[in-house]
Amino acid sequence: MRIITGTARGRRLKEPADQAVRPTTSMVKEALFSIIQFDIEGRRVLDLFAGTGQLGLETLSRGAKSCDFVDSTKASIELVKHNIKASELTGGRVFLSDARSFLQKRERYDLIFLDPPYDFPHLDRIIQDIVTFDILHKNGIMVCETKREAELPDVEAPYEKGKEYRYGKVKLTIYTRV
Repeated sequence: MRIITGTARGRRLKEPADQAVRPTTSMVKEALFSIIQFDIEGRRVLDLFAGTGQLGLETLSRGAKSCDFVDSTKASIELVKHNIKASELTGGRVFLSDARSFLQKRERYDLIFLDPPYDFPHLDRIIQDIVTFDILHKNGIMVCETKREAELPDVEAPYEKGKEYRYGKVKLTIYTRV
């Protein structure tokens, strides 16, 4: 697992020792960053189910202003901290918290990644919390990575559910705030 491009291009990131964390595959990560490549520089990012931190670190490498990494397990938090240090990137803050509790802080972001475990049963609630707390800035983007067959909810204005992209067994769903 490596950072694709930017100031930390080619830096190796530590992968999880077990199968409890499922890092985004290289193919999906490259496709994802092709979709949002012009919406990163200078932005505040939230990597809500951080795992290894690779998505947030990729944004920092590409010029994001900051990234908050949130995960509910100590093992993932330690992995994210290690990868931040190894990448030598700045602007990252790390939080040990469950997603719903963290969202109640109501900080605002320009780009949000939601990449929970595929068997996570409450992704629809997390999406609804983001809409209810209105934590995405105007013209902000939220990217959800799920199993291909997962059905994600429609949302109320000013949020919009956008295009879905399929890559093998994975689906990326884009939400925006207009």
